[in-house]
Amino acid sequence: MEYQFTIVVPIYNEEENLERLEQQLSTYLKIAVKPTCILLVNDGSSDNSLSMIEKICERNEAFHFISFEKNCGLSAAIKAGFDYADTPLIGYIDSDLQTDPEDFNLLMKDIGEYDLVTGWRADRKDSFVKNMSSLIANGIRKSFTHDGMNDTGCPLKIIKADYAKRIPMFKGLHRFLPAMIMLQNGTVKQVPVRHYPRIAGKAKFHLWNRLLGPLVDCFAYLWMKKKYINYNVAKKA
Repeated sequence: MEYQFTIVVPIYNEEENLERLEQQLSTYLKIAVKPTCILLVNDGSSDNSLSMIEKICERNEAFHFISFEKNCGLSAAIKAGFDYADTPLIGYIDSDLQTDPEDFNLLMKDIGEYDLVTGWRADRKDSFVKNMSSLIANGIRKSFTHDGMNDTGCPLKIIKADYAKRIPMFKGLHRFLPAMIMLQNGTVKQVPVRHYPRIAGKAKFHLWNRLLGPLVDCFAYLWMKKKYINYNVAKKA
């Protein structure tokens, strides 16, 4: 099958979620509006995740994986997914399944007109502390980037591959994907999607790395924006 859409799934110590992940993504593949494959990115897990990933890919033709030698972080896992995907469209979803793969079909309705379409968890099912820290972090980021996004951290996105592969990713920049598309003169849109409580595994982010990390990254983004090189080729031979 000639796939048109790759869903990148970063995984770090999520053995409790992987069986459910396989089931839900397999279900989505049957209703996906474009021929879709799955790229699981093992971010140096220390539990049984890699072994389970290998078995999932053996059972499912549309599932593939890459595995890091050591834990490198979420931004690195997303960047690797962008690098290794070979389809015109690339999506991203977290392995905890707090967002629903079926909502990729909602985002897909707008990806023809836009270069990135991101989910917006308008009705989040997280704790009060988690919701408030994310609200504050999003407010800080918006004041720096002016990207107009209410929920840039939503782990449900579709990006045109031409734009995704030009993103100069560094640690923490996964929070700035819409802003980085706009640096390329690309267009972005947010779409409300469903959100669910985490039912297995442990969250990898806490209060301090939700607030302090984004603040530091905002200054990195401003430096990147000032130094960013953007060009279009008019002719070639």
